[in-house]
Amino acid sequence: MAIFRTSRFWLIVTFALLVVWVIRSHVQAYNGFDISDSLIPVDEIHAGGPEKDGIPAISDPRFQSVAQSNWLKPDALVLTLDWQGQQRAYPLAILNWHEVVNDTIAGKPVLITYCPLCGSGMAFSPNVAGRNLTFGVSGLLYNSDVLLYDHETQSLWSQLKSQAISGPLKGEHLEMLPLNLEVWSDWRTRYPQGSVLSRETGYRRDYRYNPYQQYARDEGVFFPVAFSSQKYHPKERVLGVEINGQFKAYPFTELAKQKVQLVWDNFAGRTLEIRFDTRKRTGRVFNEAGAELPAVNVFWFAWYAFHPDTEIYRVQ
Repeated sequence: MAIFRTSRFWLIVTFALLVVWVIRSHVQAYNGFDISDSLIPVDEIHAGGPEKDGIPAISDPRFQSVAQSNWLKPDALVLTLDWQGQQRAYPLAILNWHEVVNDTIAGKPVLITYCPLCGSGMAFSPNVAGRNLTFGVSGLLYNSDVLLYDHETQSLWSQLKSQAISGPLKGEHLEMLPLNLEVWSDWRTRYPQGSVLSRETGYRRDYRYNPYQQYARDEGVFFPVAFSSQKYHPKERVLGVEINGQFKAYPFTELAKQKVQLVWDNFAGRTLEIRFDTRKRTGRVFNEAGAELPAVNVFWFAWYAFHPDTEIYRVQ
């Protein structure tokens, strides 16, 4: 009996050690994040290559004037924010290398995010349940889209879902703010007194080089996605809108079929005004009262991967 009890003891110890090893290996495989409680299928979370913070977020951003930003070419793309009475531009030439800017405007925190693989720029209020969060890049992807993480709780957040998918804040959402993708020459003309994110980021990067230039033209997608559609070129840009849990895409290919640069549309019980420039693939969305609504300018494949039930604006 003593031998039996000893054998059983060591069997239990061995099993426990095996469980610990599996858990540790699982965590290490996901850049140190525990995704055992994930809201999305674990096998759909992929390592993007860089480790946690291998793509460094900018948490002490510096800004310069329009006149000081003459390194930007007229057709350079920038993400622009008009918020709290201030106008700021965040060049994609910088965001391609950092993806996250933890900024503060008029004393209020704001989170700027960009995923080069999905072409998606989104701004959020990082205040969750009365707590201001700061964010970094996890090195993980879901539907080829960046998974962010907050420094305070190590929760993982899906950019395009605007939601924490694992960790202590699982299920929480970030409030999306209107952020636009624009051509530099247009924005600087409109806001000559605006502020521009500086290349003095504290990191050594060649901001003249775009590592995603060819990717944005090719049909290929680097990482698996849950849903795909052949309706449009995978990298066709669309304006994606969410209203009351319903989603609609405005492909620039469809908008280009009209000779105007403004259309009205009824969606989810609301009347929307879409202002756009199909040549530059830029656009903005407004409600009936003229207030700008959050919308994301994103590659078609990414929008569809997250919203396969999306409505699509089509010109008959």
